Amino acid sequence: MFKQVTVSGATQGVLKRHWKRSIGTGRLGLALQQEYQEHLEMVQEAIGFDYIRGHGLLHDDVGIYRELTQDGETRVFYNFTYIDRIFDAYLAKGLKPYVELGFMPEALASGDQTVFYWKGNVTPPKDYDRWAALIEAVIRHFIERYGLKEVLTWPFEVWNEPNLVNFWKDADQAEYFKLYQVTAEAVKRVHPELQVGGPAICGGSDHWITDFLEFCHARNVPVDFVSRHAYTARQPHRKTPEYYYQELANPEKMLHELQEVREMIRQSPFPDLPFHITEYNTSYSPINPVHDTALNAAYLARILSESGDYADVMSYWTFSDVFEESDVPKAQFHGGFGLIALNGIPKPTFHLFAFFQALGEEVLYRDDSLLVTRREDGTLALLSWNAVLEEGEEGDEQHIQAKLPFSTEEVFVKRQIVNEAYANPWKTWQQMGRPRFPSKGQIQTLRQAAVPKLTTQAARTADGVLELNWKMGKNEITLLEVAPVRNESHTYWGLDDSLIYRGGTEEEDQ
Repeated sequence: MFKQVTVSGATQGVLKRHWKRSIGTGRLGLALQQEYQEHLEMVQEAIGFDYIRGHGLLHDDVGIYRELTQDGETRVFYNFTYIDRIFDAYLAKGLKPYVELGFMPEALASGDQTVFYWKGNVTPPKDYDRWAALIEAVIRHFIERYGLKEVLTWPFEVWNEPNLVNFWKDADQAEYFKLYQVTAEAVKRVHPELQVGGPAICGGSDHWITDFLEFCHARNVPVDFVSRHAYTARQPHRKTPEYYYQELANPEKMLHELQEVREMIRQSPFPDLPFHITEYNTSYSPINPVHDTALNAAYLARILSESGDYADVMSYWTFSDVFEESDVPKAQFHGGFGLIALNGIPKPTFHLFAFFQALGEEVLYRDDSLLVTRREDGTLALLSWNAVLEEGEEGDEQHIQAKLPFSTEEVFVKRQIVNEAYANPWKTWQQMGRPRFPSKGQIQTLRQAAVPKLTTQAARTADGVLELNWKMGKNEITLLEVAPVRNESHTYWGLDDSLIYRGGTEEEDQ
């Protein structure tokens, strides 16, 4: 496939940074692990997300809610030892908490239904007054520790995917609306300007959003944002004890869903509410190998590029494979959601976000496989992608010719490549024989295999136009950066690169 693009110097708009507004994590208790914090440091250094969202704030492993009994009297005790340690670490890395209020502490739960390997309780509270008191106590503590000005910037999201029986007993909408009302009102009693929202549903039940907003309007229940999740994998074609294998819908499906929900919000009694996607990825399963592949990165590139047309926040699920929904990970690559695999090995999708971070502020051109931007210093940054969803699909390779505006005659072009052959440690792991628990030497090799291919070239413009030609391989993402050259070669006395190969004589030097 051959594509020609001519880019004018006119600004088409500002590059939205919705894709870095938040990043997902496994349950918050995992933040107490060293490798988790090491991965978070890597992600923040390369990308720099603004917020972090995860499950289990009120789960028993974080230990906030405790009931103590002595002499037949039961008292509630709030223990903030672990959550202070967790949130301190986030804030030290430049991350604000995006606070999901859930799941139910065992002592406060009305039933014993749980979800995940770590048994998050998904039943309503047996005492809504105690639940409201818990919410108020937690938020008041945050304000005491971090200050009101800081906590006013944190979103508080009520629960997770209550439209699914796995995450909310019987997927009882009326009961969730009750939980939301009690919770939102408790949040606002602490301070009326705190942000609270929901319903945090997954796709396929968008009528919940309409019902939710109508409920909030009819009952005068506070709501400051609408949240939803988005995945594009269909139901499993095949499920094994260790893996899910699923067909992916085209990226347009997610974009279409986001557009539809945005319109639902516009038609609601709250037409200007922000729209937050608090989870998204290709597959919703933490054991789908697609997450480890170059396809995952190339597939999501268009979604990162265009989803800001509809959503204010996009929170990729998740930053790390230090994650335990299905159990402790059983292998180096196991289909985990993370941008970073175990042992600190970046996956191709990690580089997708790093490439987006490198883009400029001005958008000069955008289509379904190319984004051209200009930075404040006048340099250009281009991102192109070539997602191939099926083996043998026509267009496995793509040839691109782009004519770009550039004012200087001499330019330097830097290209970074991620595809099936480069920055694909999953493939290297396959070639090793898929070691479940790789040796230190194997881990070092996998890290070396996770680095994008780098090429550079000098080029010249003609009449203020630079022509670039490049070929995209299967499931490739490419970042091209174009900068002016300040050539100082003339300042070197006696410079002659040809002498490197043929030598010279003293007479030639005199």
